[in-house]
Amino acid sequence: MKINILRSDERGKTELGWLHSRHSFSFGNYYNPKRTGFGLLMVFNDDIVEPSKGFGTHFHDNFEIISIVLEGALEHKDSMDNHGVINANEVQRISAGAGISHSEFNHSSKEKVHFLQIWVAPKEKNLKPTYEQKSFLGLKKNEFVKVVSRKNNEHSIYINQAASFSIGDFDKSKEVSYKLENSNNGAYVFVIDGDLDIEDYNIKTSDSAEITETGLLKIKANEKSRILLIEVPLK
Repeated sequence: MKINILRSDERGKTELGWLHSRHSFSFGNYYNPKRTGFGLLMVFNDDIVEPSKGFGTHFHDNFEIISIVLEGALEHKDSMDNHGVINANEVQRISAGAGISHSEFNHSSKEKVHFLQIWVAPKEKNLKPTYEQKSFLGLKKNEFVKVVSRKNNEHSIYINQAASFSIGDFDKSKEVSYKLENSNNGAYVFVIDGDLDIEDYNIKTSDSAEITETGLLKIKANEKSRILLIEVPLK
């Protein structure tokens, strides 16, 4: 197993007054030639947006864009006539395909919104854009539950790639194993909140681990923890 740890304070930064963004990979004005993606995982932004502020209408194509709201509520509007709010503990997927324009704003005039925005390169390009949104609140504890997957199931939303996103809420001292669907894939582990060990490596809130050359991960929560695990093709 190979593992590369990125500590929270090592991430790239964008500070615009209304936006406080941390980048795991090169994005916007932040460029690090050593941090240009992890396989087909191209963007991982950890964003906090001030009340009533947000991103005006902008264009995307040929990316699978996953937004996971951690706190607050994110208002979304797009060129497919979708207009609504993504609340805390909800996941949104936009398959940008041949092209889509959208805007994202903090729905609240009082509270900040905190969300993860993640881009994965698609398996097929220039398809008709699609949209999906689902809550992951109330999922079974102490196990990983897929919330985004190429394969449809009860909890997950679809992604146009052989990738998956799993979220787990674990009690202190809980030990769990995760078997990759494909041992040639990589695993990107992000600690939403908590403290955990992966084999002999320790990571805490907002740290991440990029893991290759293994088909099985063994994880122990040292305290109550919420974990996002992304399995993604490396090429």
